Amino acid sequence: MSSTPTRVYTARLVGLPIFDPQGDQVGKVRDVVVVLRSETSQPRVLGLVAEVFGRRRIFVPMTRVTNIDSGQVYTTGLLNMRRFEQRSTETLVIGQMLDHSVTIVGTGVTGTVYDVAMEQARNRDWVLSRVAVQEPGKGLRRRGQSHVVAWDEVTGLTRREDSQGATQLLHALNEMRPADAASVLHDLPQDRQLAVVAAIDDERLADVLEEMSEEDQVQILGRIGTERAADVLEEMSPDDAADLINELPTETAELLLDLMEPEEAKDLRRLMSYVDDTAGAMMTPEAVILGPDATVADALALVRDPDLTPSLAACVYVCRQPLETPTGRFLGVAHLQRLLREPPSSLVAGAMDETLENVRPEASVDEVAAHLAFYNLVAAPVTDDGGHLVGVVTVDDLLDHLLPENWRDRGTRSGRRPGLVTGAASTPPRGASRG
Repeated sequence: MSSTPTRVYTARLVGLPIFDPQGDQVGKVRDVVVVLRSETSQPRVLGLVAEVFGRRRIFVPMTRVTNIDSGQVYTTGLLNMRRFEQRSTETLVIGQMLDHSVTIVGTGVTGTVYDVAMEQARNRDWVLSRVAVQEPGKGLRRRGQSHVVAWDEVTGLTRREDSQGATQLLHALNEMRPADAASVLHDLPQDRQLAVVAAIDDERLADVLEEMSEEDQVQILGRIGTERAADVLEEMSPDDAADLINELPTETAELLLDLMEPEEAKDLRRLMSYVDDTAGAMMTPEAVILGPDATVADALALVRDPDLTPSLAACVYVCRQPLETPTGRFLGVAHLQRLLREPPSSLVAGAMDETLENVRPEASVDEVAAHLAFYNLVAAPVTDDGGHLVGVVTVDDLLDHLLPENWRDRGTRSGRRPGLVTGAASTPPRGASRG
């Protein structure tokens, strides 16, 4: 293991890119697989759980890892593409060890695990060597004191817990992009997944749900109760929420819509009224909309909103009152690139592009794709027969409809994209050693 630091903290590994010897990224680190032997014997690290294209989880033995530094992991390039399945003798450090209750030998201090360090032993095997423990907060202190101790100085890590918390795992998930957090949440054991879902706030859960498969969305929504499910749906993008509700039984869908705020439910019902795989069904009603008397400065202030996706922030839509969909008469689009070249005090109406054709709600997926490609757009306005803006269809929503169903859960196919997976080794015989 040349140039590899002597100690690596596993929570910091999650999300790091994995590269082959040619410098091409082959995946991301998702977890660390170990075998627990006893309270005093350091567990052997078998390898990493890596996510490759299509959110497929594979196992990367530590014998295939050539270097780990602060920003990436390097491998030999020989990756077995067989889907990872955890064995009964194995433990996932991130998924199962974080938030475990332990006691520090000698002092009797109790706390929860928030990180675990691994390092190479003299025989070149990787082992878990240090445990980072945080005491509960006391008095006015929100966070308790932290301790980093040797593996054999704590007890309780090999004991199964029925009520393991989720604080530290939740902290790790909050540091990830929603798509990465969704992938980690998908592969957690059910009890850990439920603990995380119960602890996460509604807005963050909504962001994560939008990146999950429909099957996962329905399962999680069914576990959190109807009141909270309605709150989470309100936090989701309307088009994603409408797609999710369409996957639910009719009675459940109506119950959730009744529990939502009337205006939010009204938008969803309108989106659900359109035929599947049309511009109306895939569009979002939440665009950046301004009146013709607004200034360029007004427009730039709105597109700076960090909650906007890049495709929604790329354009400002100019309409007559009212300025919520369905709007008054749609006047035109002002592209962000053009707005950046205009004086801030000038009117946004003076920067409009009035030459583009609008998309009709009944336009098919292929027609929308052709429209965006022909005009080199990342988003396009959708207008009704009266010339009112009813929504905006974006390239990311289009891709969701063009890609195969449940594309998030699909592994790589034959003819995989170059640079993502290289030198796949043959599948080992059933029951073969991980190493």
